[in-house]
Amino acid sequence: MPSVCFCFELHQPKRLKKGFSLFNSIKKTSDLERFYFDSELDRKILHRVAQKCYYPATEILINAIEEHKKKFRFSMSLTGVFLEQCERYEKDFVELLRELNGTGCVEFLAETYYHSLASIYPDYGEFEEQVEMHEEAIKSIIGARPRTFRNTELIYNNSIAKKVWEMGYETILTEGVDRVLDWRSPNYVYRAKTADIKVLMRNYRLSDDIAFRFSSRNWEEYPLFADKYAYWLEKTEGDVINIFIDYETFGEHHWKESGIHEFLRYLPSEILKKNNLETVTVSEATERYEARDVIDVFEIGETISWADTERDLSAWLGNFMQKSAFEEIKSVETAVKTVGDKEIVDIWRNLQTSDNFYYMSTKGLGPGEVHSYFSHFSTPYQAYVTFMNVLSDLKARIIMRHRGIL
Repeated sequence: MPSVCFCFELHQPKRLKKGFSLFNSIKKTSDLERFYFDSELDRKILHRVAQKCYYPATEILINAIEEHKKKFRFSMSLTGVFLEQCERYEKDFVELLRELNGTGCVEFLAETYYHSLASIYPDYGEFEEQVEMHEEAIKSIIGARPRTFRNTELIYNNSIAKKVWEMGYETILTEGVDRVLDWRSPNYVYRAKTADIKVLMRNYRLSDDIAFRFSSRNWEEYPLFADKYAYWLEKTEGDVINIFIDYETFGEHHWKESGIHEFLRYLPSEILKKNNLETVTVSEATERYEARDVIDVFEIGETISWADTERDLSAWLGNFMQKSAFEEIKSVETAVKTVGDKEIVDIWRNLQTSDNFYYMSTKGLGPGEVHSYFSHFSTPYQAYVTFMNVLSDLKARIIMRHRGIL
């Protein structure tokens, strides 16, 4: 029987103020973060999600670890900006995360601190800095040392895999994209084409059965109960089934009234006791199973991700607005880093957070609905204009700092 590898992502961005315009430009302020970002909105959203999801879901998981004598194991990916907000607004949840780490049953993964697109910049300097920042945050706040890398939105290509391997990581996660796998299954361990690093690929069908379809009354499998899902896992062929989902699935995306908490509560028992399966962390999966084949993403000439139906970079770089904003944010790197102001560097890096580009998407149908669901802007155009206004203001401040004016 296959092992089951659960991995949960926890991320909250710092959201730009919707009303920011160039009429606000170059005002003197001692707190640029609050000038550009809507800290009160961030606090409200984090508190709401914490009450609906983070606290109840984590308590369920801690109880499952204790009930099953540490046989229930999983991995978590916490972004740096998420941890920053938790330390500011939800310190009790940080303590719960430390408690999880203390069980020895949870592996905390590495990624970019700002949940950014830095891995697709022309060089990897900024990417390395953000990953090092994230690793230090996980060590100092949670008390764990990451061994596995999970890139922003599971973005992956041969070059990224090679760089991550050179940085000392043993495993990298990505999406089980059909056009990359071809006839193969995502339920095996693979190896990267250009580096001696193992690759775990997300089983998007089984992951999305929980993440997207759980509450859908139009779904032919509705309602989904823990025993049914565990039975599906038992009947799935392969070495390891990788279920990677947003943690907000458990109470925020699917409210408790949907039965999602009961599903999570009973799932460990159904997996471990009734179906005689085992759960593993990412590192345990790659230590236990040999690589079955090589994954070559450049063979199809593109970078992959877990976003939208295309599973490429189009969720963030699919239209002119997104590409324009992306090029602008990259273009000021040298100026930002030579101004010698940590606050400005931090603002610039928060602007790199992938959510800012995600909000600018103009896709329609299902993917468009998902983009709108996560955005606090009325339209993609409003998201773009606000982003560019903030960046323009920041650029002006950088120029004035270099000239000793501001």
